Amino acid sequence: MFKLICVVGARPNFMKIAPVMEAFSNYKASDSSEIFNVKLVHTGQHYDDNMKAQFFTQLGIPEPDIDLGVGGGSHAVQTADVMKRFEPVMDDFQPDAIIVVGDVNSTIACALVSVKKQVPVIHIEAGLRSYDRYMPEEINRVLTDQISDRLYITERSAEANLAREGIDTDRVCFVGNVMIDTLKKNAQKAVSFSETLKSYYVPAEIISQVQDSNYSLVTMHRPSNVDEPIVLERLLTAITKTSQTIPVIFPVHPRTSSKIKEFKLDKYLQNDQVITLPPLGYMQLVGLMKSAKLVITDSGGIQEETTALGVPCITIRENTERPITVEQGTNTIVGTNSELIQETFEEIINSGGKSGCEPEYWDGHAAERIVADIAKWLG
Repeated sequence: MFKLICVVGARPNFMKIAPVMEAFSNYKASDSSEIFNVKLVHTGQHYDDNMKAQFFTQLGIPEPDIDLGVGGGSHAVQTADVMKRFEPVMDDFQPDAIIVVGDVNSTIACALVSVKKQVPVIHIEAGLRSYDRYMPEEINRVLTDQISDRLYITERSAEANLAREGIDTDRVCFVGNVMIDTLKKNAQKAVSFSETLKSYYVPAEIISQVQDSNYSLVTMHRPSNVDEPIVLERLLTAITKTSQTIPVIFPVHPRTSSKIKEFKLDKYLQNDQVITLPPLGYMQLVGLMKSAKLVITDSGGIQEETTALGVPCITIRENTERPITVEQGTNTIVGTNSELIQETFEEIINSGGKSGCEPEYWDGHAAERIVADIAKWLG
């Protein structure tokens, strides 16, 4: 029996690990025997009781076998704390390999511990590149891929990225996108936008107005967008202008909320056409995406999810590590230029935006392909 550790640490990991844990649970060898003993380790990089209800319970993720309870801190402190607390877990369980997902600090931290102990590292969602070294996630991606033994990619362009960095193609396997596995499984169960608004006591007349004229969904949280007052004000100005055409629903990330207060930009949210909400659970957010006229975001995952849902997406970044969402999907990159945001918004309102198509292997079965390949690769 192969012993594996699956690592999660932050919100973006949860939607990716859910189908993988289910695929391990369902996998049987040709003789129908159990061949995997899988432990789920939560580093605690993002964790609280409310989030547990919103993600673990909703997505059917099993209770973590171990919670490292790391919490916040600077990138250096957080990464170091994860490494110190993960090493004894490795020593105790003696896994045959560890599985890390995405590009958060927990991913690189646990991969470093594992490779220094000569335990193979499996990286899910490998090879994505924005080529922006100012993004902490980009550093985590590049370093994790360099020390991983098996790399699962979501789009074919990722293989070319890895080849340019000297990674042998024999270590790379194209399987599709586990984030889309979760989306396809849960899309029909998503909470309707009206139920979400009601649950946060949005007045009935505003809900009716949203329903009659459709709405845009806005999310933003990246430091490059919210930590600079000039940039944040430019984006809030653009969002306010779009609200004159259709209402805006804006779940405000804690970081964004604190920066709006710090920079005294609250006036942009004092508008009946801009409906602000607290951070939402997965099912609520998917429900809002499904019914939106368009989405304005700086989230990598939402670029993928809107492509899968066929909803036009305006990405307020200068680049994307997910080019397939632009080339084949519904995504348009506009940066933080308020005029370009408005121009793209009006184009979508008038024409409906890109129709897009479903990328290869974004079919809801990526996790099954991963687990089958791991069985073959280890065995």
